[in-house]
Amino acid sequence: MSKRIKVAIVDDNDNIRNSLTEVIGGDAMLKLVGAYAGGREALITIPQAMPEVVVMDIEMPGIDGVECVRKLKAQLPMINFLMLTVYEDSDRLFESIKAGAGGYLLKRTSSSHLVQAIKELHDGGSPMTPQIARRVVQYISSSSKSARGIAAELEELTPGERRFLTELAQGYAYKEIADHLGITLYGVQNYVRNIYKKLHVHSKLELVNKYFPR
Repeated sequence: MSKRIKVAIVDDNDNIRNSLTEVIGGDAMLKLVGAYAGGREALITIPQAMPEVVVMDIEMPGIDGVECVRKLKAQLPMINFLMLTVYEDSDRLFESIKAGAGGYLLKRTSSSHLVQAIKELHDGGSPMTPQIARRVVQYISSSSKSARGIAAELEELTPGERRFLTELAQGYAYKEIADHLGITLYGVQNYVRNIYKKLHVHSKLELVNKYFPR
């Protein structure tokens, strides 16, 4: 028989935690190594239990699931995290992914699909319910359209205006840029006015935040 996958559960709801315990304990390929009622307990105990997959609730009092994943992933990058949530919240979804979660399921997911997701995550997949996957696709599509829009706007700039933006991105002040480009401060001000108009921004801060995000 193949080696069983070591799994831990983190959920503050007793009923859900007990239900997950039964589901995981009832599968021959899974081995439950811990069930925790909150993020604080999980941060202390999971490094000792060393599960391969952690099924993590998102909304918990104190240290929530996203923060718990962020801290554990930094300490134990080899652990895979499968997030469980009641709501299809796009913000929490992407917070979880950025924190290091590899999968994201709704709590109404069936027991068989949950077990399948744990195995898939362990094998290198990224399991998500169809509803969640659709939100990811919509986000990527929206981001791509935004990037294409920015590229189109930048194409409207003259070579001099593009060089001005490059200098600005490198942190040079307007007077330094004027010296580098061999123009007057009045010429720089003209560049600024034209660039603001073409790129649809109204301040230097807005320009930097939009086109040179940190």
